Amino acid sequence: MAENFTNPFDELRSLPNFQIPLDLFVSKKSEGLGTRRFLRFTDSDGNLVYKVQKLSQNLAGDDAHCVKLLLDSSGNTLFSIKRVSKGSWRGFRGNGNEEKDLVFIVDRKLDESTRTEFKIILVSQNNEDSKTELLMTGCPFKRACTIYKGDSIVAQSSLMHKLGTGEIFVPRNRFRVTIFPGFDDHSLVVALIVIYFNGRKLWI
Repeated sequence: MAENFTNPFDELRSLPNFQIPLDLFVSKKSEGLGTRRFLRFTDSDGNLVYKVQKLSQNLAGDDAHCVKLLLDSSGNTLFSIKRVSKGSWRGFRGNGNEEKDLVFIVDRKLDESTRTEFKIILVSQNNEDSKTELLMTGCPFKRACTIYKGDSIVAQSSLMHKLGTGEIFVPRNRFRVTIFPGFDDHSLVVALIVIYFNGRKLWI
């Protein structure tokens, strides 16, 4: 397996402006016996890059099930992801939950058995009239999601059927997210992927 994969971060350090795609691998893991499983994003060597944590009821009251935190490998909160209604989400920088902390707005426009589509607005804090729109579409059952900025692909997720040269098949509870050059906020892409697959029974 090691012969077929290299650490993407080693290559990124030597190339300007992230000129190669970055692969992250999505799975769920328990921190200990009897503990809740959490969504994790690792590099090709299995090193933790991001993980998702639900707020406890002690912290968020009745809205605990609607708030998720995207953390880096050191446990720092990068985004607070809040579901404000069915099919509608807001993303805040860090632990923020006020308008000044708002980074993105996500609204589901289509939800069918074979296709789901979201519209994303990236909110600029420097200029209220300056907003970037993204489109996120695909089929959650196939672990397929594509994020577009205009006609350009920002990121894609896909199943991994096998690794290496042998017949080593990867379970459907693990899939890949590829982030393409030109969109440097990788944590934002991960936050959108979390929203896209929210509530889907991916781990059976």
